[in-house]
Amino acid sequence: MLNRHARTRQPTPSAPPPIRRRRRVTESALILGAGGVLGRALRAAAPPSLTVMALSRDELDVTDAEAVSTTLRALHPGLVVNAAAFADVDAAETDAEGATAVNALGSRYVAAACRRIGAHLVFVSTAEVFDGSGTTPLAHDGVPQPVNVYGASKLAGEQAVHEELRGAGTVCRTSWLYGPASARPLKELLARLRIPAPVNAIADRLSAPTSSESLAGTLWHLGTERLGGIHHWCDSGIATPYDFLVAVAEEAEILGLIGPPPAIRPVATGEQPEAVQRPRYTVLDKRLTENALGRPAPHWRTALRRVLAAGAGARA
Repeated sequence: MLNRHARTRQPTPSAPPPIRRRRRVTESALILGAGGVLGRALRAAAPPSLTVMALSRDELDVTDAEAVSTTLRALHPGLVVNAAAFADVDAAETDAEGATAVNALGSRYVAAACRRIGAHLVFVSTAEVFDGSGTTPLAHDGVPQPVNVYGASKLAGEQAVHEELRGAGTVCRTSWLYGPASARPLKELLARLRIPAPVNAIADRLSAPTSSESLAGTLWHLGTERLGGIHHWCDSGIATPYDFLVAVAEEAEILGLIGPPPAIRPVATGEQPEAVQRPRYTVLDKRLTENALGRPAPHWRTALRRVLAAGAGARA
């Protein structure tokens, strides 16, 4: 459990998002799923005005309704950020029960516990609640239609938050989330780029890579300002998996994280086997959230460069 104390700062005024609740001062906050990539980023980015408590999956299993209720009642935070997730899209397809237990039922247990103690909840969701059939950025009020188990389980989690908190909680969807170079997926991509054999990458699927650092700061702002409803957040720009892998290779070689990379070949969906169907277009329209925060999202390539540079510094 992590405790942080600091002086209260005055918030920066912001434009209203789709749904806005009156802000109240939050003295304590609880991060669930604190051991994951996003959870660690949330701990690092926590506002100094908060006293932050953090629980990993080993410390609190969100699929245990009684444990969730008892723990939140004992800690009684004013704000809860639920970053606990079954986030492996491929594994979710073969373990629908496990994905649903964490992403749907666990989210309901957390939302219900927040309702009972009067805490504001921020729930992290995904652009994969959409089917990917569109060609323009996806609005926060668009109609979800997931094409895989992961997306369906996260959509069920969103619905649980809305039902338990009657629209008072915050849902934030994001896309292609990645963390530091020492964690998945960057760690695996860098390892693959050190092998001289050519590598294929999908070149007809569009979204926006998003750094955990960028998302964490946004989640804290949404939570402390009590900006309810559905929000979208991703880093700016559009990329394919091929674009992202090429960028990782270029930046990593410059930073000395890898040697000369192998050839990277663009391929179309269907040219190489995949374990699960993925939506082809999940670019999120985040303008309402950017207006609420009073700042634009960083470009994904800028954010990637910063993340990899931090990884290079850690190795030095």
